Amino acid sequence: MNEKKEKATTACTMDCPDACSIIVRRASDGSVKVKGNPDNPFTSGFTCAKLKDHVRRVQSPHRITHPQLKTQTGWQTINWNEALDLCAVKIQALRSRPTSILHIHNEGAKGVLKEATTLLFTRLGTSRVRGSLCDAAGFMAGVHDFGSRDNNDINDLLNASRIVNWGKDFSRSSVHTAALVKRARKNGTRVLTISPGGDGNRSYSDVLVRIRPGTDRFLAAAVLQLLIQNDVIDQNMLNHARDPEKFLALIEAQPMEALLATCDVSAADLQRVYECYAQKDPAATLISAGLQRYRYGGENVRFINALALLSGNIGRAGGGSYFQLHSYRNLNLKWLREQEKLPRRSFQFPLIGREILTAEHPPIEMIWVNGCNVINQAPDSQLLIKAFAKVDFKVVVDAFMNDTAQRADLVLPTTLIMEQEDIIGSYLHEQVQYVCPALPCPGKTRDDYWILRQIGKRLDPPLKLPSAKECLRASLESPYLSTTLEQLRDCGCVRSNRPAIAYADLRFAHDDGRYRFPYILHPETEAPADYPLRLLTLVRRKTIHSQILPDDQKQPPAVWVAPDNFCLKDLNLEKPVELVSALGRLKVSVQTLAGLHPDVVIYRRGDWISRGGGVNQLIAARLTDIGSGAAYYDQYVRLENSD
Repeated sequence: MNEKKEKATTACTMDCPDACSIIVRRASDGSVKVKGNPDNPFTSGFTCAKLKDHVRRVQSPHRITHPQLKTQTGWQTINWNEALDLCAVKIQALRSRPTSILHIHNEGAKGVLKEATTLLFTRLGTSRVRGSLCDAAGFMAGVHDFGSRDNNDINDLLNASRIVNWGKDFSRSSVHTAALVKRARKNGTRVLTISPGGDGNRSYSDVLVRIRPGTDRFLAAAVLQLLIQNDVIDQNMLNHARDPEKFLALIEAQPMEALLATCDVSAADLQRVYECYAQKDPAATLISAGLQRYRYGGENVRFINALALLSGNIGRAGGGSYFQLHSYRNLNLKWLREQEKLPRRSFQFPLIGREILTAEHPPIEMIWVNGCNVINQAPDSQLLIKAFAKVDFKVVVDAFMNDTAQRADLVLPTTLIMEQEDIIGSYLHEQVQYVCPALPCPGKTRDDYWILRQIGKRLDPPLKLPSAKECLRASLESPYLSTTLEQLRDCGCVRSNRPAIAYADLRFAHDDGRYRFPYILHPETEAPADYPLRLLTLVRRKTIHSQILPDDQKQPPAVWVAPDNFCLKDLNLEKPVELVSALGRLKVSVQTLAGLHPDVVIYRRGDWISRGGGVNQLIAARLTDIGSGAAYYDQYVRLENSD
């Protein structure tokens, strides 16, 4: 019997740089298959394992499909009118003191309409979060240095003679960057990877250089010193920078032995990195988001950018320094910023628990969360739990009863990937894509923007938000695009008109057109005696973040250390083991991983507290040097047997 199949071409809205174009086939029996769109110039017919697993998650029996109100006896299912009326009443009561409402919005899902959820709260003048739990130090480093966040087109990697990979794990993130690296290697490009080890980069790299985590700026400074000593610095690049002599003097003043001792890199490995940058043909630099998640994460990126510049690899094909771009850079979101803004109070996102608890004049009385399982994702989870308990009314818009939703008073069920119309960009490539609703919305789920439009109508006086179509049309009124909503629906994607090579004329985006250097190299702090291991909470292979139900979560969660890690001599792995920081303890199982730096313990993030995980319970809330980012990787821990 032939089954009638429905086919739709749409795009992935998960928080992933690849933003894949996908084909969704839905059979009459309800089964769904997805594959990469072979006609999309970037996706090229393949996607990652995360996307295939996500089909199972959107159809999960654990998914929330109706509004849920917390009562004294447990969760009660209510209808949308009741839920929306309740939200409107709570907001209306606080409208005279709007900063007592805190809107927590993050990038759990991408799209113009996901960003538009900020519009109601902007017009109300509520409190908001600033900074980032992800990449703020890295992208602000680019703004400090270049004046803007621009990269060469990612496909230009194929023109590189060498690729220097500072920390990206090609086996777990961005399958299309990994594919480009493989193609480049096949064409003769040499790839050198710098990381603490223990990742999946061996099959993607010609040379591996192991580094002590968080010390990349010292290795970059050592390479720069060799470039100076060997008279390799490109004078033309110096002419396009402000006060280059001050920066060169800083580099020359560093004792080489101290630089190498700090980053724990041998002279032989230093020479390998130097040779990548000293040659005249182009070398591309890839910078991982991980190396900017330290106290001096912005400084790490800035010294690497300086190395790319002074080796002559900025503004040329096959060169460039790549960090994460802004997802919406090719779209017009100016309409989200009101001409007449009400005064708004901002809380630093990485310190959100502390900021809620200490807020005064007025204190926070209502929290609205969307696009974020914030209790799992922010540092110092237990402090944030206490902060939530202090607030009178909490609304969480989500699809699963994750750790944040469990602490809400009202949970509103939202649509997920493939279930709503939208437009997305990418923080990797130049395609802007139409998101076609390919699957029916289960139960009474509604998209985030619809929810807020309905609440706006219920306020007195009402706040009328533009329609979804008006938002989508406005987003395409961009100098980088030449398309209408109807045209984008027909073709599925369009490339921006940005040049393939960033800063090709070596005029940078500062007012004077000149590059900016950092003028200080901060020392690295020693590990505390009681907590000798640096905790790295790295990405998983099959999941992106902790909003989605982690079906594969194991108890206890696993951690990895090097086979020669000194902690192993004091551990009995046949008995229960705990990962311990100054904030608390978490039961774990310990595994060894060859090639990992001996000072490190790895935890794969994304699991839930309620299921025995939640590593951010152990991580103190600290800020990066620039960007108000979260310095997750500045946490030190120990491993010990349970009592």
